[in-house]
Amino acid sequence: MTRAAWILAWCLLAALGGCTSTPQATAENDAAAKHFITHPGYAALYVFRDGFHNYRDLDDSVLYVNGRVIGTTLAGTYYRIDVEPGEHVLSGHGQDQGNLKVRVAAEEIAFVRLSVAGGVSQFQRVAPEAGKREIARCCVLMENWAPGQRPVLR
Repeated sequence: MTRAAWILAWCLLAALGGCTSTPQATAENDAAAKHFITHPGYAALYVFRDGFHNYRDLDDSVLYVNGRVIGTTLAGTYYRIDVEPGEHVLSGHGQDQGNLKVRVAAEEIAFVRLSVAGGVSQFQRVAPEAGKREIARCCVLMENWAPGQRPVLR
């Protein structure tokens, strides 16, 4: 193989690696997350996309917390992210400049609605009872940690 062919092959592999999607959680993990309980000393962030109220909200986007990739977001999905108490920054990727700073205390649960239109994320913190209702009504849990990874964002 020529050098140019090797370079092309590596570029294609890198591009394909960037196209991987985030898997949907098992029904058991989804049901457990919908009990909305925290771990002692930690807080929980629930980020959800109902996406059905706006036909433009069908784009996918990648969710980051404190600059760490959590996973791909899609309409009708949510993430539960266990974090240490304090301030955390939720953001999207690429041309996306949308972000939200969320301050949480130990054993607190925070709910954030995410809308994505034209590749731009809009984050909105919602009241706990409204967040619980929305997630129960619309959404399935997406996995955000591979086996062996640290389960709490520091």
